[in-house]
Amino acid sequence: MSAADPLHLVVGEEELLVERAVRGALEEARAADPQADLTRVQVSDLTPPELAELVSPSLFAEGRVIVLEGAQDIGKEVADAVLSYIKAPADGVTLIVVHSGGGRSKAAKDLPGALKKAKARVTECSKITKPADREAFVRNEVRQAGGKIDAEAVATLIDAVGSNLRELAAAASQLVADTDGKVTVEEIRRYHQGKAEVTGFAVAEKAVVGDRAGAMEALRWAMQLGVAHVLVADALADAVRTVARVSAVGRADPFSLAGQLGMPPWKIKKAQQQSRGWDQAGLADAMQVVAGLNADVKGVAADAEYALERAVLRIVAAHGRR
Repeated sequence: MSAADPLHLVVGEEELLVERAVRGALEEARAADPQADLTRVQVSDLTPPELAELVSPSLFAEGRVIVLEGAQDIGKEVADAVLSYIKAPADGVTLIVVHSGGGRSKAAKDLPGALKKAKARVTECSKITKPADREAFVRNEVRQAGGKIDAEAVATLIDAVGSNLRELAAAASQLVADTDGKVTVEEIRRYHQGKAEVTGFAVAEKAVVGDRAGAMEALRWAMQLGVAHVLVADALADAVRTVARVSAVGRADPFSLAGQLGMPPWKIKKAQQQSRGWDQAGLADAMQVVAGLNADVKGVAADAEYALERAVLRIVAAHGRR
């Protein structure tokens, strides 16, 4: 069995990815030595002598896995002790340094660079904030669980579950386990019935087709369940802009428009259906509504909930204007 990497740097703030990286390094160490002992310690609670004791080789040659957590808070003395140790790591010891990537002190900011220079294995665990990255995460989770999922189902799952990676990972795994491996829109809605119907996207879908009662009911549910105002505003803006862009290019084949518009075909097809009942003047009005709404929900309006209600009603009115 080959020896495990003696140094690991896990850098970033996405908790699920950090946990997985630490677990992966531990499993690698225990593959080399099943008896390897695990110790996790906050660097803020650590002194240089304690670190020296932790990384000292065992008298009985037992493996050790030491996880230094919160390394962005490390002080100069402990940082110096770490830097001294990594020049000559001990046999049988795996040191895993978990660092947010930030840090107030110079010692904390410099530590990741020093570990990289010492040839530590680096695992990046940056926060996933971009929609495309979150979609890629979901696709990978389903694939890792042995399933398949298409683009529309990915969007539906995120809409139903939210942006929390831990919840998305659990949902993806459960759906693959409870189906034949093919995760579809229908399966997601069946397993998450109720959730998908109270998100900002549900409000937006009702509003852009002129369903006044349905949009207001969905908005009330979303507010009662604590959906963030800004998420509803973003969903309304995305829906209106998508309809406007698709409407402007006419009724061509969604697959042929995908490259031109930078959208998946399923989203174009849905927008083509939603564009019925709209004219250019109405879309222009709706675009003005969502442009102003973004500022309103971020503090310009005294009452963000009232601003959302007014925006929904104005979008519905713009849809019916002919």
